[in-house]
Amino acid sequence: MKPPVKTRRYDNARRTEQAALTRQDILDAARDLFTSQGYARTTVGAIAERAGVAIDTLYAAIGRKPDLMRALVETSISGQDHAVPAEERDYVQRIQAAQDTREQLAIYAAAIVPIQERMAPIFLALRDAALTDGDCAALWQEISRRRATNMLRMAGALRATGGLRADLTDQQVADIIWSMNAAEYWDLLVTQRGWSPQEFGAWVLDAWTRLLLTPSERQ
Repeated sequence: MKPPVKTRRYDNARRTEQAALTRQDILDAARDLFTSQGYARTTVGAIAERAGVAIDTLYAAIGRKPDLMRALVETSISGQDHAVPAEERDYVQRIQAAQDTREQLAIYAAAIVPIQERMAPIFLALRDAALTDGDCAALWQEISRRRATNMLRMAGALRATGGLRADLTDQQVADIIWSMNAAEYWDLLVTQRGWSPQEFGAWVLDAWTRLLLTPSERQ
């Protein structure tokens, strides 16, 4: 007698893969519409139509419109299909392991280029949506606080390697990095002034080196 054909594992894997593809199609559609016509003018129906799914499928896969915005922000930051805590990101771990302050800044400057390429358009859409939508305003404030907290932790890591200027507090260091890694700063130089992403990365590294490090660490 032939053994029964085992299909359950294959079927489950196929369903999981299809669900992931559907979720990505929905997020891609939401990103296109949020960044091109704005959050307020974008309906869930329009997103579902762009993604080629039913509205009920969209709700089941991700949730309401604020959930779509949150998912876009988190995946834009992480570069993966889910949120990743700061301490688990590869570049953060490499910064923590580095023994040289300029090397730490170089790692971060290189990391923010692909992050901003993904994040800046959706982050600016979130900023604009926060002016009129309560859910988006709460998300904007949450992400802004997280960024500020993470930059203060980074300032501590930089201080531990001994290369920061003594006349700057960790809070000042954090605020300088926080302001220059913002989507608005990227938008000014890359989108509006036409800098290449590589020029932006080189510039922030040069600027941070000059602004934050002791003279002996600037080489």
